[in-house]
Amino acid sequence: MRAMILAAGLGTRLRPFTLHTPKPLVPVADKPLIEYHLEKLAKAGFCEVLINHAWLGDKLESALGDGSRWELNITYSREGEPLETGGGIFKALSWLSPSGESFLVINGDVLTDIDFNAVCEHATRYDASAHLVLVDNPEHHLGGDFGLSSVGRVMDREPLLTFSGVSVLNPTLFSGQQGGAFPLGPLLRAAITRGEVSGEHHKGAWIDVGTPERLSQATMMVNEEKYEF
Repeated sequence: MRAMILAAGLGTRLRPFTLHTPKPLVPVADKPLIEYHLEKLAKAGFCEVLINHAWLGDKLESALGDGSRWELNITYSREGEPLETGGGIFKALSWLSPSGESFLVINGDVLTDIDFNAVCEHATRYDASAHLVLVDNPEHHLGGDFGLSSVGRVMDREPLLTFSGVSVLNPTLFSGQQGGAFPLGPLLRAAITRGEVSGEHHKGAWIDVGTPERLSQATMMVNEEKYEF
């Protein structure tokens, strides 16, 4: 299975840290945020990783190179303008799924101890166009996103959990799309209505590193050495 790290956001909420540094390279406890993902992917046995970028993408490529220091092969998907989550994935779809297989997608601005290998294994248990990892609602998103049934089906009804930004997607989710910029959310909700989305509830460490305050929280989480990032 191949993996994609979403890294094309402008990082406006994380300014001033992102004025001259792409958000994935902002350090958390002296290590660029995206390197936590790369290390975990390598540990989980992934070899092929794609990273999309737009804002300061040259700096991202210069910092990460071809991925060989993590024993990974990194491919870059360059976006002149951000294509939103759905459009960015769709642009890279032929690389992510050359034979119609599912692939792992990770938001580049989260810090988590989610086991990527376990998520992929869980996803294979379901005949679904998407498998989502959900987490408890953080203080900045108390309303949540999706519900989860006792048999692992994602629902659009309460009680709601928050989408972690980690998922396994199948190219069938994008059937009928024409490219360009578009969000992923409406595709997921349509698939949920059709009963095509499975999920799991991760109860470990997770934080959306989207603001300076949450960047400080993430740094404290790493320094506590309570979780294995």
